[in-house]
Amino acid sequence: MQVQCCLFAVAVFVGLAVSSVLPLPVARYDALLGYALLVTLLLALLRLETGREVAVIAAFHLVGLGLELFKVRVGSWSYPEAAWTKVGGVPLYAGFMYAAVGSYLCQAFRRFQLRVDLFPWVPAVLLAAAAYGNFFTHHVLPDVRWLVAAGFVVVLRRSWVSYTVGGRRYAMPLSLSFVLIGFFLWVAENGATLLGAWQYPHQVQAWRLVHVGTWGSWALLVSLSFVLVAAVKTQEGRFYGEVGAEPAVTLSTGRPRRPDQRDAGSRGR
Repeated sequence: MQVQCCLFAVAVFVGLAVSSVLPLPVARYDALLGYALLVTLLLALLRLETGREVAVIAAFHLVGLGLELFKVRVGSWSYPEAAWTKVGGVPLYAGFMYAAVGSYLCQAFRRFQLRVDLFPWVPAVLLAAAAYGNFFTHHVLPDVRWLVAAGFVVVLRRSWVSYTVGGRRYAMPLSLSFVLIGFFLWVAENGATLLGAWQYPHQVQAWRLVHVGTWGSWALLVSLSFVLVAAVKTQEGRFYGEVGAEPAVTLSTGRPRRPDQRDAGSRGR
């Protein structure tokens, strides 16, 4: 099921890999944009992505593109290849790499029947906004990413995410899931820069490992991403195809249940 959740991300990586070795009739970044749009359309037509999920992917694309435009302008990283579809030095396909994160989270909710209990909606939204804002402001103001990260740990201390694997329910702290996903995104970033998706200043002469500190940045980005997806899930309020199910994301009211008390009726299904 993890592979199914990563369909969009895997497709993006395949496109990066193939386009790095095959001759193309158009600029590589332009071809990648067309390819990403085609993949999105195919996943929707094949019903591997729902209409709501495609909308979330589009939102992630816009959020990511805004960040890219700023970061490239201040020299945090660059896209060295020429293309017709570059705006402010950023190829438009770049937003789809953020969309891949949104696609994974949406797919995970559906395929693993994710449920989040006691989600602190207002504090989480404020911290997500602070995390996104800090990506911009830390160039001129003190970097507060670690304070924001600590804030997430505090406000999510009662929040657990439960999921189904092999017919059994498991659970883990929500903040831990952000850290784990952030790590795998850091690994993926190393692969993407190796394939020339973009490059950091220290990679201009030759490829080098991305600084491990970006792991924390990815974890914060996942936190922001989760808030966007949770906004959809609190409105959807149901597991896919499961009539009468409880909301996939519940807000921070009431007393928290222990992990072994969560979804007891779902075990063994």
